[in-house]
Parts: sequence; C-alpha cells; structure tokens
Amino acid sequence: MIARRLVRLSRGLARACEELRFGAPVSHVYNPLIYARRAHEQYLLRWADSRRRVLFLGMNPGPWGMAQTGVPFGDVPSVRDWLGIEVPVERPAVEHPARPVLGFDCPRREVSGTRLWGLFRERFRRPEDFFREHLVLNYCPLMFLNAAAGRGGNLTPDKLARAALRPLHELCDSFLARVVKLLEPRYLVGIGGFAEQRLQGCATPAHVVGRILHPSPANPAANRDFAGQAEQNLLRLGVWSP
Repeated sequence: MIARRLVRLSRGLARACEELRFGAPVSHVYNPLIYARRAHEQYLLRWADSRRRVLFLGMNPGPWGMAQTGVPFGDVPSVRDWLGIEVPVERPAVEHPARPVLGFDCPRREVSGTRLWGLFRERFRRPEDFFREHLVLNYCPLMFLNAAAGRGGNLTPDKLARAALRPLHELCDSFLARVVKLLEPRYLVGIGGFAEQRLQGCATPAHVVGRILHPSPANPAANRDFAGQAEQNLLRLGVWSP
C-alpha cells in the first residue's frame, strides 16, 4: 500500500533529522513528524493511498500550519474542516515560549495554508476530488526559529549556514527522490522557487517541472490575487485545464 510506504519513509526521515544539529542563527528546531506524527500519518493514510499525477512540494513547516497540525500548509480550519483530520498533538521537546505548539487548539491562521488549501477547495469542492490526482508534501520536515529574534522568528531552510544545509539537503533530497519514484507523478510543482529547485534535482525527462508562487504574505506578489495567479501558472504548465 502506497500510503503505508509513505508513512515508513516519513518515519525514517523524521528519525534521521533528529540527529542533525544546527548552530546560530538557529535557536530552536521543531520536528512535527515526531510530535504531530499521528496527524501527519493520518493525512498520508487518508489522502495518499495511490499514485498521483501531480505532486505539490512546499519548503518546510510554518509556525501556525504544519508546526501545529502535522499537515503541510495545514492551518487548523483547513485541516479540521476540509481534510477531516483532528487528533491530539504533542509538543516539541524544547519549545520557544513565543511559539507554543497548541495543536488543533491553535487560534491563529496560517495565511499560506488558508490561501493554498482555499485554492484547491474552490476548484475541487471536495477533498476526495483533489486528492484523486494531487498530493501536497513538504521538502524539509523541520521548522527553525531564529536566535536573533526574541519572538522566535521563522527561519526558512535557505537561510541556514551552508555547513548545516549540506546534511539536511542529503536527507531531504533522498526522501524526495523516493517519494517521486513511489508516486510516479507526471507533474512536479514547487510551491515557490526553492521547492522547484529541489524538484529539478530529482526530475527525469518524463517529468514536467514548474512552480506556483509561494502563498506567504511575505511574498508581495502573493498578496495580489494569489489564487488567480496560481491557477494561471497551473494552466500554463498543463497541470489543470480551463
């Protein structure tokens, strides 16, 4: 069963990432594949039960999305109300006081998740229809918090020191290659430029690789009709038809 094989790959990646160490500017590292494993695995078992025509790939967990629910881009209402997942979530071993993990009790929305899952919900209405051919995963399972920011600012993987990036890339690239081989997608779609670059590294001539703009509010372009722009990107790639 493909979903169970994905679960095994996910557990292997989670354990391997626990062995990594990160220096400044990182102060805290959250691994939701460990403390939110039940929710993440429920996502895989429920919605990744067969091969997929399209793989969407994000960068890493956001503080109010996957860091809370274990689901990529998964702000609480999207995961609970559309994907139908709500299970207890544990907490990181070392937690930043300004970035608590409250699981499905988290009152904050993650804008990136609201926009991305909102795009899919608007087009497909039912999650069953979206997941028949699509799947959303993240490249890196870890969330990094910035030591220089008293509030525990989010630090994306592309901002890490080069020495720390090398072993992280080795683990995540290997995981991604195995996922692509397992799912056999035709279309590899990065959610943002970083994810597209990592997808290029495991693509073959049989794949169509592209991207949509990242839905983060930190991306100025995404604040101007993200859904419309993303849909046009996907139409041009041939992922969706008019």
